Amino acid sequence: MAQRMEAALRQRLRDAADRWGIKGLAAVVAAGAFIPIDGRAITYVQGELGITPDVALTLSVVAAVASAAAVLMLPRRRLPVVALGPVCWILLSVWTTLSVGSYVVARTARRPLNLAWYGLGASAVVILPMTTGAAIGIPGLAREDLPSVLGSVVLFVWLPAVLGLWSKARREVIESLEERAAQLEREQAARAEQARIQERARIARDMHDVVAHRVSLMVLHAGALEVNAKDTATADAAELIRTTGREALGQLREVIGVLKSTGAADGPALGPHPTLADLDQLLDQSRAAGIPVRRHDAGTPKRLPTLLEHAAYRVVQEALTNVHKHAGTAPTDVALHYHDADLEITVSNTAAPHRPVEALPGSGMGLVGLRERVELLDGVFTAEPRRDGGFTVSARFPVPEPALEERA
Repeated sequence: MAQRMEAALRQRLRDAADRWGIKGLAAVVAAGAFIPIDGRAITYVQGELGITPDVALTLSVVAAVASAAAVLMLPRRRLPVVALGPVCWILLSVWTTLSVGSYVVARTARRPLNLAWYGLGASAVVILPMTTGAAIGIPGLAREDLPSVLGSVVLFVWLPAVLGLWSKARREVIESLEERAAQLEREQAARAEQARIQERARIARDMHDVVAHRVSLMVLHAGALEVNAKDTATADAAELIRTTGREALGQLREVIGVLKSTGAADGPALGPHPTLADLDQLLDQSRAAGIPVRRHDAGTPKRLPTLLEHAAYRVVQEALTNVHKHAGTAPTDVALHYHDADLEITVSNTAAPHRPVEALPGSGMGLVGLRERVELLDGVFTAEPRRDGGFTVSARFPVPEPALEERA
């Protein structure tokens, strides 16, 4: 979470720098059109060339607007600022546009030869007019002024080019580090996924070796007991045990298939999940085990999504399992309330009988799993003891809009 927040903040700073940095640079370049690099330029323009101050100001304004517009076109279009830099230098000795053009070429040139050709051309543009007097902004200089001219070349052409090369190298290093970090993250995610697949396969093997084997033995013994039973009650009880065991084996195979699967393409072909239509069969199994279960329905039943009905079925199933474990044959009420916008399920049992209840093995995670299942469907789950010593499990599922429209 902290890394995501840091990355988002960094991206915001980059966006702000790109948005306001270009505008600030355009303002600086526009102001540079009014700042000559040599005080003799103004006298030369107004005196020897006979250009009035108003005309000189107009030229500076045109250069400033054109330079600012060229900068604002960055980074979509680089050619305007690159071409305008030498032109502004020749006409009015505007050094800001020339420097920006040199920086842009160095930072975006795909081949070093392109930068070399531009650097030589820009250097010639600076040196020749200043030494031959061809520039309008600055009169011809004597040859003893050549060192200062070369200094201008270094300052206005090559120094920005060096800064552009440094920025380009820094950007490439950062992109390389980001790509490497992304690759490491993908590799870590792949390793974690592989570890999860291996752990799921191990759990599937353990469940198959331990649970499936013992349930299969239970089903076989129940079948033998049913065949050799001497009375009808024993045969019926054995048949119930055998049927329940076979259903448990089927569901266990489905769970093992899910654990073994690594994706949708090779997933197991699961059978239909139990829904509220199978609720009476579930209650009959509990009644056959000696638990007096009563069902209460309120409201108008309606078609619900299969996933919601399956979750509701599991709520009732796990609640009855808890009654088996902790309350024995305590009377239990199962209530389904169909409201306009939701489905409410309540499973409530009275206090456990005074006689000891046989302890059944369990993980203790049933209610936790139910809560997660209900909350995944945006529902509300509660499980709490009653004042009379019993226990109540309740779940409320919101009905999606399509189901409401079908009912209407």
